[in-house]
Amino acid sequence: MRKYVILDVFTNQPLAGNPLAVVLDTQRLAAADMQAIAKEFNLSETVFVLPAQRDDHRASLRIFTPRRELPFAGHPTIGTAILLAHLDHLADGQEVSFVLQEKVGDIPCTVSREKEAYFATFPLPITPRFEAVELDQDL
Repeated sequence: MRKYVILDVFTNQPLAGNPLAVVLDTQRLAAADMQAIAKEFNLSETVFVLPAQRDDHRASLRIFTPRRELPFAGHPTIGTAILLAHLDHLADGQEVSFVLQEKVGDIPCTVSREKEAYFATFPLPITPRFEAVELDQDL
């Protein structure tokens, strides 16, 4: 049986905020299995935590909606970062920084704790920028 956690992200109230499923112990799951589990949870996103592929990373994440895999999503990254810091026993008044690997690339995260509240920050990934150009019809 796989371990999983249902989180309420962006709130300090149970059953509020953005719900998120985080599945732990997933290294033997195929992508099709992850997709089926995400569909079963039927939340906006489900995160699968895999062992880090590099020593300087905390974990590798795969994020799925009920229909497809995403390269990145904000509340799943925040929720999973907080869960990992909690599982690592982050003490009150402390903060920890680590890197999560996602399909979009490396996401540096900082998680802090104030009493029972956890906060996570990370830089937004740079997405490609597209600009319209005029084409010369004579070419």
